[in-house]
Amino acid sequence: MTSIQDIPLYEEVVRGFDQLTQTIAKSESADLRKTRLHAFENFRESGFPSIRNEDWKYTNLTRFLKDEYALSLPGSIAAPATVANAAKLADSARIADFDCYTIVLVNGAWDKQLGSDLPKGVEILPIAEAKQDPALAASFSQDGKDRFFAALNTALFSDGLFIRVKAGALPEKPLHIIHTYTAGTNLMVQPRHLWVAGERAELSVVESLVADGGEAHIWANSRTEIILHRDAKVDHVVIQSAPAGTRLVNHTTVRQKKQSLYNNYTFTLPGADLVRNDLQAKLEEDHTETHLYGLYLAAGQQLVDNHTLVDHQKPNCFSNELYKGVLLEQSTGVFNGKVYVHQDAQKTNAFQQNNNLVIGKKATIDSKPELEIFADDVKCSHGSTVGQFSEDALFYLRARGIGEAAARALLINAFAFDVTQKIKHAPVEQHVNRLISLHIPVTHA
Repeated sequence: MTSIQDIPLYEEVVRGFDQLTQTIAKSESADLRKTRLHAFENFRESGFPSIRNEDWKYTNLTRFLKDEYALSLPGSIAAPATVANAAKLADSARIADFDCYTIVLVNGAWDKQLGSDLPKGVEILPIAEAKQDPALAASFSQDGKDRFFAALNTALFSDGLFIRVKAGALPEKPLHIIHTYTAGTNLMVQPRHLWVAGERAELSVVESLVADGGEAHIWANSRTEIILHRDAKVDHVVIQSAPAGTRLVNHTTVRQKKQSLYNNYTFTLPGADLVRNDLQAKLEEDHTETHLYGLYLAAGQQLVDNHTLVDHQKPNCFSNELYKGVLLEQSTGVFNGKVYVHQDAQKTNAFQQNNNLVIGKKATIDSKPELEIFADDVKCSHGSTVGQFSEDALFYLRARGIGEAAARALLINAFAFDVTQKIKHAPVEQHVNRLISLHIPVTHA
């Protein structure tokens, strides 16, 4: 465990929790207050993670935890300059020719003036309102065994987005959620989101994350819980394009019921100092299906860490996972994917693959695909590859009059294509490909 005395943020967290409990004492249920307290005690016990913790073995946070941060807590009013900057950030994240509903969040809080109309059959509320509804409060009062940043979010979250798609509802257009983060001083934000897709309902969401802290550092420690009821379908695209000075830790937990389908596409682009994505899919009933696709393009001294868990709990379920990474300059990539098959999960089909292209001379990748199987009638496989540019492919392109820089760019695009072509909305695919092209350098030293 990282020494508490060496982390100024720890004392700020303690003060922030005391302030938060005083502020919300009358507005939250007793169960939720109990959950917060339990999560805070878990955090105090675990502290911030270090490389001594197995799940953080290759992700050293020491240099990020040396900075001091203020906490974003209820009642804080955004300055006019912050709101204006958020509007500009939101505009930069909009996708050309993408017909969608739009929601804009500023430091985790929904700004209704920056969005558009909303879909019928879909209930959308700020978390601050949803958690006060007795019918919804139980969703936020689950007493888990979370540690580190997950426990910290549960203890300190104050706002976010609640989305519930009614049974049988089929929204006409996708929902584009734009997360903007902006601040004049170092800031840590704890957004909490809950999405619920009712029986036979469908939901298509594109999340874009953009930030601008100027000289300040912004740390977003977010948590999203997604529940798919029977026969529900959720398509989920995540585009992370925050600049240097941003630190992102994202926890996403997906709970799937019978015959539900969840598709996730996560794209991480150069910029943010730290990106840690924890994605867990829990296949809780039979005949569920899960697809996880990821592409990370890292540069500079960026650290990008993708941790996934596909938890097969019941029989006759299918999961497929493909993550690809391109490591440039002095960047570090981490992939840790586990497929866990319970004893009752017979007839499981599970596939996992991680492929990496290490281009920078000082770039590194730590890849650890895992299978843990307790059933005997399954079909599971996993694999990992690490390589550089194919000299034969480069020679082939150069021999046809294509310059070296253009040839390398073509090979990177071809490498990424297996993931980008999975996106179901053409404007979103074009948008992601454009972002990738902006970050393909002429040299890769």
